[in-house]
Amino acid sequence: MDDSTDITHGCGNTSDSEEERCSDSDFGTSKLGTKEYWEDAYQRELETFKDIGDVGEIWFGEESMSRVLRWMDKAKIPEDAAILDIGTGNGAFLVELAKSGYKNLTGIDYSPASVELARNVLQAEDVTDVTVKEMDFLNCQGELKGFDVCIDKGTFDAISLNPDNTKEGKKLYIEALKVALKDKGFFTITSCNWTKEQLLERFSEGFEFVQELPTPSFQFGGKTGNSVAAVIFKRVH
Repeated sequence: MDDSTDITHGCGNTSDSEEERCSDSDFGTSKLGTKEYWEDAYQRELETFKDIGDVGEIWFGEESMSRVLRWMDKAKIPEDAAILDIGTGNGAFLVELAKSGYKNLTGIDYSPASVELARNVLQAEDVTDVTVKEMDFLNCQGELKGFDVCIDKGTFDAISLNPDNTKEGKKLYIEALKVALKDKGFFTITSCNWTKEQLLERFSEGFEFVQELPTPSFQFGGKTGNSVAAVIFKRVH
């Protein structure tokens, strides 16, 4: 999280051809794709939180959470909808979801330090009745199922950067997502590695495109682009 060089390296999401968009080596791997990196990062954030109460970095910033929450409100997602935060990190999104009235919340992360941090943050915010589990989404053996909404804010990015068998990791992610979501359930993904077009290709089987959420744009060399993509899909059989 705090390694700006690696974050920049991992967030190049431009591509020129269909062949490039569909390849399994779309960009280089990075330590941001390893469990060790995130365990170390969240261990430091956990120690900082215990010392001074700072929850740490909000991945993609607070606007990334507000963007999804606004969509959920417009889409009339019911307050009792079963919602899964994939790669919950410090649990900040769970806090915001609870404050927005959602009552059936689950967060998972494969980092033990992340899970401890998220639980501490939720307790400090007096947010109860939220389930936080230490779990690897790629190896959950069907334990996660029946969710109305699954939220990803950087987890698929990290999996895509894993130096060890990234191709298999991406396939396992999609299969786990298919199991976790109910039919016609929604999947929201925020990514700095993948463009909208690439995400549409990645999630073409078993999912239907709903909409792209507006994100900040930039201009360079006479072209306009987005540093972040935020896309909504619906699970279909």
